[in-house]
Amino acid sequence: MSTDFVDESPSVWRRLGETQAVWILAVLVVIVAFFAIAGGNRFLSGDNFSLISQNLAVLAVLGVGMTFVIITSGIDLSIGSVLVFASVISAKLMAAMGGGGAGVVIVGIVSAMVAGAVWGWLNGFLIAYAKIPALIVTLGTLSAALGLAYVLSKGVNISVDATSLTDFGIYTRLLGLPALPLLALVIVVVGGIALHRTRFGRHTYAIGSNQEAARRVGIRVDRHLMFIYLLTGILGGVGAVMYLAQFGTTTIGGQSLTNLNVIAAVVIGGTSIFGGYGSMFGTIVGLFIPAVLQSGFVIIGVDPFWQGVAVGAVLIAAVYVDQSRRAAAQRGARRSSRPKETPRESPRQMEGSNQV
Repeated sequence: MSTDFVDESPSVWRRLGETQAVWILAVLVVIVAFFAIAGGNRFLSGDNFSLISQNLAVLAVLGVGMTFVIITSGIDLSIGSVLVFASVISAKLMAAMGGGGAGVVIVGIVSAMVAGAVWGWLNGFLIAYAKIPALIVTLGTLSAALGLAYVLSKGVNISVDATSLTDFGIYTRLLGLPALPLLALVIVVVGGIALHRTRFGRHTYAIGSNQEAARRVGIRVDRHLMFIYLLTGILGGVGAVMYLAQFGTTTIGGQSLTNLNVIAAVVIGGTSIFGGYGSMFGTIVGLFIPAVLQSGFVIIGVDPFWQGVAVGAVLIAAVYVDQSRRAAAQRGARRSSRPKETPRESPRQMEGSNQV
């Protein structure tokens, strides 16, 4: 008798190939290869990739919080305005204190994080406890935070005189790499560990998959959502400090598309807008696609506004793939839950059984 068994479970490589983030990474590789051929050494230079990483540093930090939010099937449209508000608070306090020492910088960092936390707490409270839809809440705080930033700054950008902060953002290098991208990488890694390797991350996925079921198994859904939006606000404050370090000034009207860029990157990276599915790795890949497109278009002499067209096409394709994947999963679940039909007896079999 043969004792061979066939393992019908999907292999690791097959499961990996079915991950949307891997396909998005393949798209990124193709884009990089195209610009490497078309742009040559100008595109492949270390300075170009250093510039790309600098431009992505702030968005990567914001993307960590947005990934948690969207996995819970939520949304945060206010993150760009929160960044502007926190940068105004930080810059005004540092300007009032004067000087460029470490004490001034610490006050600026703490004040920006507190300012971001206030808006994150407000978003979380209204969404989790007041049960107002996240779209409406964050649309309202988007307008309110930006309006207050204009009131406090009188619509004028505020320069930062704290040289130790700007020197860190512009000149400091660690292991030969710019400091801001390395700081962003650390935050992304910590966020990825929290999402994929902790109970907090598992609860985040559970809430996004089925909020009512998560409540029934004992997860404190409202408190968890509150903390996620609070975390997103704090990261908005961190992003504000990083922006001040990089540019040395606030940009009151320059963050109007930040929230959309971050949301697009998270969704392009495979995080489902319906909740319950996503990864931090996918978010980073999704951030690189528009940044590489912008850099490549500039180098080969194509109007950079085509970047918006390309990113929009990739975004729509990513959502379509996500919807198709969910539909296929639902069909598979219905087939597996369908009771198996018992074979019917033939009339001759029924007659024989009655005679017995």
